[in-house]
Amino acid sequence: MIYFRGCVIREKLNNISEATEIILQRADVDYITLKDENCCGSFLLRTGFHDDAVEVMTKTLDKIGNDKILTSCAGCYRTLKYDYSNILDANLDVTHTSQFFGSLIAEGKLELKKVSEKVTYHDPCHLGRHCREYDAPRNILNKTADLVEMDRNKEKSRCCGAGGGVKSAFSDITEEISKMRIDDAKITGANIIASACPFCILNLENACRGCLKILDLSEIILMGFKDE
Repeated sequence: MIYFRGCVIREKLNNISEATEIILQRADVDYITLKDENCCGSFLLRTGFHDDAVEVMTKTLDKIGNDKILTSCAGCYRTLKYDYSNILDANLDVTHTSQFFGSLIAEGKLELKKVSEKVTYHDPCHLGRHCREYDAPRNILNKTADLVEMDRNKEKSRCCGAGGGVKSAFSDITEEISKMRIDDAKITGANIIASACPFCILNLENACRGCLKILDLSEIILMGFKDE
C-alpha cells in the first residue's frame, strides 16, 4: 500500500504525515511512501487548468501504478478516486485515512481510550459533499473524545473558504468565510476543531491564530493511544 501524503501535507503540514505513519506502524500496516511523490492534480483541475492537470495526473498514475492508495487529504482522495476514473479511465483502489483507521479500530488493531477533550468536526467539502463520507470521521471521534456538532454540519457544513482556488484569488473572501467557521466552532464550546483535509486545517489555523486547536484526525487518534 502507498501512503500518498499530498502536496500540502508534504510541504507544510508534516505533523499529519508523521502522526499517520506512527499509527500505521503501531497497527503493523505494510506501507511505503514515494520519495518523488507528484501532485495528484486536484488544484489544477479545480482552477480550470484541465490540460495541465491531465499531464500531472498521467505522470502521477505512472508512479503509483495499481497499488492500493491511502491518503490523508480529502482533495487527493476525491481526485484519485473519481477524477482519475472519469478522466484517465483508471479505477484506483483509494481509501481515506478516516475510513482506514476506522476499520483498524473496529477490527481491534488499534486500541484507544477516550480523552477529556471536547472536539467539534469540520466536514471538508471534498470528503463530505463530493464523496458523501460523513460517518467515518465521526466514528473515530466518538471513540476518542467528546464530539460536539456545529449547527452547520455534514451536507450543510460551511466551507472553510480555501477550496477551488478562492484562497489564491480572493483572499479577503476566504478570510471572511473561515472566520465564520471558527465562530461556528466556538459556539459548541469545543476546544479542538478536528478535520480530515490539510487545506481546511491550514486555512482554519490562519483564521483562528491560536484561538482553538486545529487538528487532523490522525493527531486525535494519537491522543487516544493506550499506554503500552
